[in-house]
Amino acid sequence: MSQPPVGTAASTARAVRIGVGRLRRRMREHYDRDQLTASQIALLGRLDRGGPSTAAALAAAEGVRPQSVAMSIAALEERRMVERRPDPSDGRRQIVSATDLGRRFTADARSAGEDWLAGALADRLSADELRTVDEAMRLLERVTER
Repeated sequence: MSQPPVGTAASTARAVRIGVGRLRRRMREHYDRDQLTASQIALLGRLDRGGPSTAAALAAAEGVRPQSVAMSIAALEERRMVERRPDPSDGRRQIVSATDLGRRFTADARSAGEDWLAGALADRLSADELRTVDEAMRLLERVTER
């Protein structure tokens, strides 16, 4: 597989993809004490940020099959991290929401990941490098705005 020339949008996109993937894996090492799957963690985080939702809406938001979401919801429900209740506007559907336990897991996970990252940044980067990372994050935020 050939590499795109350095300094192109394609090479930068590849570097960001690889770097973000590594960063996510390293952060997860520091907070996933319950051995949840990446899909389960993503759903729990989405419910925490966005509030209650249907399984179909969660599947669409995550870009995965409804069957995959159903399996993740069942596993999280078994661990008492989410709960389901009938949709008041359509009794055939269910609304899924994070429980207090699920919200605590999410908050603890975010905190543990951020603590590890803050320590790693402080230990490995100079003040100038920290400013560069900060600026890069502002630029990436601009790229992801809708």
